[in-house]
Amino acid sequence: MSLSSDQLIKQEIIDTIGYSVGKLKLRIFPESSNFDQQLFCDGGLTFGANKLQYGSCDAVWFVDVDKYEDPYTHKIYNKKPVVALEGTDALERGSSGDAQYQRFHHALGAIKSNVIGVYYLRPGKSKIRPDLFFMAYQASKYEKGIYLIINDLNVLKQLLETIDRYGTKSPEFVEFIKKQKDNMKNIWDEYFNKEYGSWDVFSEKRSTIVKKDYVIKYAGRMRRNFTDSSQRAGHIAVGEMYLTKYFFPDHKTVYLLPRMTHADVKYLDQHKMNDKEWRLLRLEPNVDIATMDDIINLPDILRNRLVAISDQPLKGDALQIYRDCVKEIVNGLNQGTIKINFDTLLPNPV
Repeated sequence: MSLSSDQLIKQEIIDTIGYSVGKLKLRIFPESSNFDQQLFCDGGLTFGANKLQYGSCDAVWFVDVDKYEDPYTHKIYNKKPVVALEGTDALERGSSGDAQYQRFHHALGAIKSNVIGVYYLRPGKSKIRPDLFFMAYQASKYEKGIYLIINDLNVLKQLLETIDRYGTKSPEFVEFIKKQKDNMKNIWDEYFNKEYGSWDVFSEKRSTIVKKDYVIKYAGRMRRNFTDSSQRAGHIAVGEMYLTKYFFPDHKTVYLLPRMTHADVKYLDQHKMNDKEWRLLRLEPNVDIATMDDIINLPDILRNRLVAISDQPLKGDALQIYRDCVKEIVNGLNQGTIKINFDTLLPNPV
């Protein structure tokens, strides 16, 4: 029987790096375990910040210390996390698009806790999206920790060996991290110049509107995307949100869902706040969800057409209706005839 993606990644970590690198010890659990969902300070592989617990990681390397205060819970602990890794075999399974973003947030809690985060995409048929490199590069600039995107576990091994031998304040460590970050930035710059050439072109192609103080990311999500376990749109929505947030970190992020209403958001707040993806969308700092109810001067004909397809998969006639409506909304937002009403945005529920 072939190994699952989770088992494959974890076995590869053990085979390539082992259970320790000098004084750095590995915490890892078998696929059947749920311990990874517990906070690191409680023996698991999950990190938190700002009232949020982020996705669980696959592995964490730590050192034994006399005293370590967890920045999320403020518990005193004798194990200090140093590197947290989330891995995926998505490239081998044909994930060439937005699905690669799905696990970006798993290591993000570690970054916000001043731990080095690593997102490992095991080599496969597809290539890593250049967007991911820039997301990590930007997160490293604006959060407490460092975020690296890799597709070779030997890079992780070199990182751990550098930390063990020289420490995280050494010139050797600083140079290693600089090289990795420069490489991520160069990959993005080359792709950006070839694919877009300007942020105006990027915005048009990537369903984004950039204003002076805020940026709007619009998407065709519906309530059922967050309630039906057979769908993965919730995971992708979180990835889209983080891409926008870290691409435009000096702006407030407005995640506009024009097929949804305040009633939909309130329903999800009431029934899905324990769902990690919805919770991240609602509680991530400097991010707001907007619906059709938050659009000033939305023509009634557009509202009625969006309501009519609010629970339909975006394909065929429904997709065409959505595209036609969004085109008019985007034109209005760009021209200033349609605006986002920040006074009506539903507040975070926690």
